[in-house]
This record gives sequence, structure tokens and C-alpha cells, in this order.
Amino acid sequence: MTQIHRPRLVLGSGSPRRLELLAVLGITPDAVRAPDIDEDPARGELPRPYCARIAAEKVAAVEAAADDIVLCADTTVALGRRILGKPADAAEAEAFLKSLSGRRHRVYTAVAVRRGDRLWERVVESRVRIKQLSKPEIDGYLATGDWQGKAGGYSIQGPAGAFIPWISGSHSAIVGLPLAETASLLAAAGWPVWGTS
Repeated sequence: MTQIHRPRLVLGSGSPRRLELLAVLGITPDAVRAPDIDEDPARGELPRPYCARIAAEKVAAVEAAADDIVLCADTTVALGRRILGKPADAAEAEAFLKSLSGRRHRVYTAVAVRRGDRLWERVVESRVRIKQLSKPEIDGYLATGDWQGKAGGYSIQGPAGAFIPWISGSHSAIVGLPLAETASLLAAAGWPVWGTS
């Protein structure tokens, strides 16, 4: 019986949510290496190109053998042309939540897969509506600490999910890794997503 040869998979992310989402597909990476890059937006950079650039820079920064497959992603919350990154403190998280309150915004998740000198990329756009938030709701959410390290100051899979009555697009992309697109890119790079090469 021949065993399926598969390359090593390196997840270039420190996000536990991305590990959990890969596990939904039955995938456990052989290594996890979070890249260290400058994630500051360039002056005037728009959210979608910014998100794609950061994912590509992450995947380029991860050390891997020539035949390894490297998977990286970036999730960016955008209010119009404004990029809402990871809040520096509770005050910035509060400002983000107040600006998102009662409005729709976009969430971009870019996925980049590299094998050798080949690169596969995809950007997934989703839309999210946050209900009108009261001061007690914002204060209560900030007290949970869930806003820390989260683009836009919230996570849909955490307590802030109670603030989100409507989304359009990919729920898994909003969490941090679009499953359909990730499976497709990994298969293109030669990863046997469903156990076949």
C-alpha cells in the first residue's frame, strides 16, 4: 500500500484561532512560526491592498525548506478607507467600538501560500454590522479583555458576537482564516487537503 507523500506545512501565525480553523479541516501544521514584520500601514494605503501586502510579507518572512508549504494570513477591519488595527489600549478599543457602533464595516482576510518560489494568494471580503452599542455594553465588553490583540478591537467568536446581528460573506474569514479559500490554495500548492495527492 503506497502512503501519500505530503510536504511539510508551516503555519506562519501566532493566532490560536487560525490553528483551530485549520483543525476544522483536519489539518495540523508540522511547525508554527509567527513572522516578525512591520505591520504599520503605509501613508494613504487602502485596507484591501494593505491586507494583501501584509499576508504576502508574512509568508515571505517565514523560514522554510524549499519544498515546505507556508501558510500565512492577515485580517484587517476597515471602516470606509480607515484601517482599524489592533488597539494599543482599552481607550483605543473603546474609540474603535464607538466608531463601529450602529454601522456596517468590511473585514478583509488575505491568505498567502508559498511553496518554493511559487505563491498563491486570495483576499476575502466580508461585511459585518454591529448594533448600536450602549455605554454599559461597551464598558462590559472592554472589561472582558477580549479586545486585546484583535483587529478592530473585537472578535466575532468572542463576547462581541452578541453585538453582531448580521454578516455577509465568510464567517471563518472574519474569525481569521477563510476555510473554503484556504483549502483551495493549499490544494493548489500540493497539500492533500482531503487525503489525496
